[in-house]
Amino acid sequence: MRIRSIFLVGAGGHGKVVLDALIRSDVAIDKICILDSNTALLGKELCGLKINIPIIQNGLEQGEFHIAIGNGKIRQNLYLQLLGIGSMPLSVIHPDAVVSRFSTIGLGSFIAARAIIAPAAEIGEGSIINHGAVVDHDCTVGSFSHVAPNVTLGGAVKVGARVLIGAGANILPNIKIGDDAVIGAGAVVLNDIAAGETYVGVPATSISRSNCD
Repeated sequence: MRIRSIFLVGAGGHGKVVLDALIRSDVAIDKICILDSNTALLGKELCGLKINIPIIQNGLEQGEFHIAIGNGKIRQNLYLQLLGIGSMPLSVIHPDAVVSRFSTIGLGSFIAARAIIAPAAEIGEGSIINHGAVVDHDCTVGSFSHVAPNVTLGGAVKVGARVLIGAGANILPNIKIGDDAVIGAGAVVLNDIAAGETYVGVPATSISRSNCD
């Protein structure tokens, strides 16, 4: 697979993880441009590559992009901006991830090392499935959601858009989680969760509505 140039948007910690996966993948790359709106980062390096271009400027329509930013709303907004100027989203899958040929990975998504995507699972566009996370059979993860490291989604779990599931959380089979919900690290979810709710603990209980407006 040959790509002329890739624009990696986001020079923070998640950007390092995505860049490492991209370099280790089988994608043949002519050029990687690291983009970030934080002008204090210009001229510095991310894993050996210089950060030297602000986020939005001419030339982005000439290549493909990946948004390497953890916040789902920011990721969605930038994704739509770049689509609007004609740039195309690129999914990045670490070579040590296990992704079933019978699963569906949305454009612009990231699948980290040791993540498992089982048959009939569907990952929405712009989503993050982080290190060691398990997305079991028939699960759906909505667009721009983030499944953090070592999360387990049991079979047929339905996750909405822009959901954050914290590290090590366990979601029992057939659970439904609404858009913009937040699940705390280590939580065990036994019941459906409405849109915008924040749940923590074992078993997971509601503490407040997330700031999703």
